[in-house]
Amino acid sequence: MARSLPPLNWFRAFDAAARHLSFTAAAAEIGMTQSAVSQQIKALETRLHVTLFTRKARGLALTDDGRRLLPQVSAALERLSIATDMFDAGPTEEVLTVAMSVSIAQWVVVPCLSEFTENHPGLRLRILSAIWPDDFNSAIADVEIRFGSQKQAGEGAQKLTPNRLVPLKAATLITPLSEAPLIETVGTSDGWARWSEASGIAVQRPSLFVDSYGMALHLAAQGNGIALASEILSAHAQNAGRLTVAHDVSIEGKEGFFLRINRPSPSARNFRDWFISQLKA
Repeated sequence: MARSLPPLNWFRAFDAAARHLSFTAAAAEIGMTQSAVSQQIKALETRLHVTLFTRKARGLALTDDGRRLLPQVSAALERLSIATDMFDAGPTEEVLTVAMSVSIAQWVVVPCLSEFTENHPGLRLRILSAIWPDDFNSAIADVEIRFGSQKQAGEGAQKLTPNRLVPLKAATLITPLSEAPLIETVGTSDGWARWSEASGIAVQRPSLFVDSYGMALHLAAQGNGIALASEILSAHAQNAGRLTVAHDVSIEGKEGFFLRINRPSPSARNFRDWFISQLKA
């Protein structure tokens, strides 16, 4: 059986960090948080059973294994870029392409999409889903809805509200919050430690770790624990009874969701207006 490859994002993080010799600079280049870059490189080191960087007080240094890996990774990423460039002819005029966080797609757009399509019967809609901010770099989209900071979202991006993080669980989960399993979303600046500090409630250390708020909510909805996730994502699920608030204390998110129109058109503006109306419903 063929051995599975590590995720491409791990190699992107390694390549950027190796060129800059800085997790912070790598994060700025590829549109992730510094902690996400660090976590992905640590995962790659664990997967390969080697140490790729020597962590120093003033930066990073490549180990011998890191120096051996870097040329192969850089060349492979360059070949992939060249291979995909030939297909990037741009979006067709007949299709509205929306690149969005997979969490937004699953928890906000999909439950209400029939309303939009019924009101725009002649429109063809293409949805591209992504998890990490740098996934948007390869997407040619008319509209983007992404998670991150204002800088990562880019000029002209509109910050979406509400932008608070709320503890959420399935209505069937009766375990007290102080004893329940906690679900942590990695790659964000906010987590249960900050919520505990804000609420004054001692909670257990998170025991389940996921890569998106959407997956955190999915686990919570199935009764696996309590997720701390964006209020934007949970509104429809709360109305439908899939999720309920586990405690009334919430915290402001340091990152958030942003919407940007890259190619102005009537259909792009119609989608934007409809999407924002869903957040206010």
